[in-house]
Amino acid sequence: MNIRTFTLAMGVIYVVVGVLGFIPALMSAPPPNAPAMSTSYGYLLGMFPVNTLHNIVHLAIGAWGLLVYKDFEGSRAYCRSLAILYGVLAVFGLIPVLNTTFGLIPLFGHDIWLHLLTALAAAYFGFVVPARLATGHTGQPHKPH
Repeated sequence: MNIRTFTLAMGVIYVVVGVLGFIPALMSAPPPNAPAMSTSYGYLLGMFPVNTLHNIVHLAIGAWGLLVYKDFEGSRAYCRSLAILYGVLAVFGLIPVLNTTFGLIPLFGHDIWLHLLTALAAAYFGFVVPARLATGHTGQPHKPH
């Protein structure tokens, strides 16, 4: 997979997750011991705490990926930004005073490992993969068939 394909995949995944968060049938009530949050708060698929603002953020992150995936530099900037943003969000989820982003967005529970996996994958494509591999070009001349 190259960086542009990863960016496209992340764009699609986050748009889908953002939309799914608005479907009441896929939401369950938070458990009694869950932190208090704003309205429209529940657990997507019974696992991931989300609310309206969280869903909007997912839609925005997904739309950004869909808008930039065709451009190598845009994809690289997206991956680098995603790595930093989702790394910070994973850390926020571990800190009780920050795991609700001041009561605005739930970042606790299963969201922590999901944000960490997103950050690690994005860091790989944004910072580790050499440009020649990230674009899908090997540097070898094309041989006609």
